[in-house]
Amino acid sequence: MIQETVKVKHAGGLEGRKVALLVQMACQYESRIYVIRDNKKVNAKSLLGMTSMIFSENSEVTVSADGADEAAAVANIEKYLSHSGK
Repeated sequence: MIQETVKVKHAGGLEGRKVALLVQMACQYESRIYVIRDNKKVNAKSLLGMTSMIFSENSEVTVSADGADEAAAVANIEKYLSHSGK
C-alpha cells in the first residue's frame, strides 16, 4: 500500500468535469484507490463518492492505493491533482 499527501493546485478547486476526469483516471488502474480528506475516506473510482468530497484550491488530500499498479496510480493521480489545470 502506498499513501501520498498532495495539495490540490487546480484554480478554483475540483468539481464537476474535473472530478469526473479524476474518477475516470482512477478506473484505469487495477488497484483499490482511495482519497482521504478530513477523516473522510472515499473510493476514487466512485463518481458519487468523489463528488461528495470538497476539493478546494490549496486543500490537502491523501491518495492511497493498494494493488499491483499502486505506484503508477498514486503517481498519476498526484500529478493530476498538483497540476494547476484550467
